[in-house]
Amino acid sequence: MKRSAATCALALGSIVIGLLAVGSSSCSSEPSGGTLDRIRASGKLRWGGDMQGGEPYVSEDPNRPGKLVGFEVDLAEAIAREMGVRAEFVQNDWSNLVPSLERGTFDIAMNGLEVTKARVGRVLFTRPYYIFQMRLMARHGDARVRPSLRSLRGLRVGTLANSQSWEALQDTGAEVLPYEGVEEPYIDLEVSRTDAVLLDHIIADRYGVPHTKLRVVGDLGEGYYSIAVRRGDDGLRTALDRALEAISKRGALRRILRKHGIDDAAQARLATWSDTDTTRMISERAAAQRAAGGTQADVKKPFTWHHFMLFLQGALVTLVVSTAAMALAIPLGILLALARLYLPRTPFAWIAGAYVEVFRGTPVLLQLYLLYYGLPGLWEGLKLDAWTAAIVGLGLNYAAYEAEIYRGGILAVPKGQLEAAWSLGMSTPLAVRRVILPQAFRIALPGVTNDYIALLKDSSLVSVITVVELTKRMTITAVDVRSWLVPGLLCALLYFSMSYPLSILARKLEARLHGESR
Repeated sequence: MKRSAATCALALGSIVIGLLAVGSSSCSSEPSGGTLDRIRASGKLRWGGDMQGGEPYVSEDPNRPGKLVGFEVDLAEAIAREMGVRAEFVQNDWSNLVPSLERGTFDIAMNGLEVTKARVGRVLFTRPYYIFQMRLMARHGDARVRPSLRSLRGLRVGTLANSQSWEALQDTGAEVLPYEGVEEPYIDLEVSRTDAVLLDHIIADRYGVPHTKLRVVGDLGEGYYSIAVRRGDDGLRTALDRALEAISKRGALRRILRKHGIDDAAQARLATWSDTDTTRMISERAAAQRAAGGTQADVKKPFTWHHFMLFLQGALVTLVVSTAAMALAIPLGILLALARLYLPRTPFAWIAGAYVEVFRGTPVLLQLYLLYYGLPGLWEGLKLDAWTAAIVGLGLNYAAYEAEIYRGGILAVPKGQLEAAWSLGMSTPLAVRRVILPQAFRIALPGVTNDYIALLKDSSLVSVITVVELTKRMTITAVDVRSWLVPGLLCALLYFSMSYPLSILARKLEARLHGESR
C-alpha cells in the first residue's frame, strides 16, 4: 500500500517536472472558422458574463426573478438584432471568461472585459463599446494617496484580479490585493484593511462613492470594454464590429448608456470610431506586452522558477492557515462534545448542540463572508484582518465536525471504564481526562486526520477574503502563463505532498496507540 502510494506520487511528480521542462501548453483546440455560420443557423448568439459583477453590467432584476438587466444585457440584445439572431446569456465566473471562451462554452465574452496586454493576442477584440477611466479612491484624510501610481508604493491596494488596474499596479511597489467582487474592495478600504482601491470608474461610482468615508483621488488612465471572440473567428469579429458600428452611429448605444446612468462625454468617440482606432488600441496593448517580455502572437508563456517559488509561498500560506485553524477546531470541538455528553439538560448542552447544527448546516464560504465583511457592519471594533478571519472562520466551522467525531469516540468507550474510574475514587472530570479522552482520541484519530486533509483543501475558500493561498496562486499563474495544465498539476502535487505525509504519520500514531492499548 505504501509502495503504491509512493509510486503514484513519484509518477505525478515526474509528469509535472516533465511538463515544466517543455513549458506550458494550451489545452484548447483551435476553433473552426464556421462560428458565425453556426450562430446564424441556430439563431442564437451565446454570450458569457458573470452576474456577480452586478449592476450596471448584468444582474438579476430584484422585482422579476430570473430576468436579467444591465447595459450589457441591452447591448447584447441590440447586437443580436443587428445580426438577425437572438441573444442568450451564459453564466460564467468573470476571472475565467477567456478560458471558457477558448474552450467553446459560449460564442463571445462581454462583461466589462478590458483590452489588456495579457489578453491581446490570446483572443480577438472588437471595437470598444465603452471607454472607462481607472479611478483611484482612498479614505478621507489619508494624504499618502495621491493621483499617481507612484504614490501607492508600499501601500495595500485592492482591485480585481486580472483586470487592467491589476496590470497597472504590478510594478508600483504596492501590495496588490486581488478581489473577486466589486463591493468588497470598498468595504475593506472603509474599515482600514487597505489603503486604496483602483478600479474602473463605473465600479467606483456605483460601489465606492456611496461610502461616505471614502473619496475619489483621481483617474490614472483610460481603458476600453470590448467583445472578445476566439482566435480564428475573424468573420464573427467583423460581423460584431459592423453591428456595433451601426448601433453607435444611429445613437442606440448612447441611449443604452444613458438608460443605465453611465453615459459621459468620452463615449462620443464611439460614434466616430474607425478600424484605425481599433488597430491603434490593440497595438498599444501589444507594445506593452512586448515591453513586459511577451509578443502579441504568442499564446504560450513559460512557467518560470519565479512562478514555482510563488507556488511554494502559496503552499506555505495554505499550510499555516490550515494548521492554525485545526489548532482552534480541536480544543473547541472537544469542549462542545463534552458539553453535549456530560452537561445534559443544561444551557451549555443546548448551546453546543445549536452550534454544531448551525455551523454544519451552513456553507463555510458564507461563514467567511459574514465574519469578514458582515461583522464590521455591526460594529467597527469587530473588524478582523484577512488572516485572522480565515483562521477563525475555518476553525469555527471545523470545530462543529470535530465535536461530532469526539462525541462518537467518547461514546465508543465502554461505560465500564468510567465506572471503574469512579470506583477508584476519581471524580467525573478527572476520569474523563485520564481515562475516557485518551481512549476516545485513539478511536477518533482517523476522523481527525481526514478532517485536517479536508481542511487543507477547503482553505482555498479563503481567497474570497484576499488571502492568496495555493489555489488562488494557481489561478493567477494560469492566467499569466496562459495554461491551466502545468499550474493545475503542480498545485495538485503540492496538495498531495502536504496531505500524504500526514496520513502516514496518523497511521503510525494509530499503530502505536493500538499497541499501547493492547
